[in-house]
Amino acid sequence: MIDLFQRSIFEQNLALVYFLGMCTFLAISRKLETAIGLGLALIVVQAITVPANHLIQVWLLNEGAWAWAGLPEVELTFLRFIVFIGLIAAVVQIIEMVLDRHFPALHGALGIFLPLLAVQCVILGGSLFMVERRYDFAESVVYGLSGGIGWALALVAFAAIRERLAYADMPAGLQGLGSAFIVTGLMSMGFSAFVGVRLP
Repeated sequence: MIDLFQRSIFEQNLALVYFLGMCTFLAISRKLETAIGLGLALIVVQAITVPANHLIQVWLLNEGAWAWAGLPEVELTFLRFIVFIGLIAAVVQIIEMVLDRHFPALHGALGIFLPLLAVQCVILGGSLFMVERRYDFAESVVYGLSGGIGWALALVAFAAIRERLAYADMPAGLQGLGSAFIVTGLMSMGFSAFVGVRLP
């Protein structure tokens, strides 16, 4: 489990290895405070939805899941995308209501990007990777949490670098998205240095 936790954060980072969620990654990373808030929201959503989607996959969608009801031949895996996205949207809606009620400043700072978590490819990608890699429930819990932590870590580091670059003397052609793409590429190479590293 520790190995899966480490690999999901560094080796298989959803942002810097698979480049999932890059639209939000680039757009929300201008301010560190906002990046931290969105990163925490994504960790919560990912930690809830990946294990929940695992249960849905095993108990409702897989072939033979309905054997208890006398329907062993029923297979509903073709509904996976719709069901996964529906659960993700529900969780995001609940988090948005909680933030609006208890943390209005953070809710306002996240703006349109919070509702967009419902259709964020990184969250759906986490659930689909969980199915593809055939994780059991415990592994899906670890993967959901660590995948969210990895994406949030990359976002927060990227936002900190971008805030620092705002004071750098950059050539005109590299200001803005040009420097953002260069930094993303360098961070991706940095995270790839963790491939093969294992904790004792």
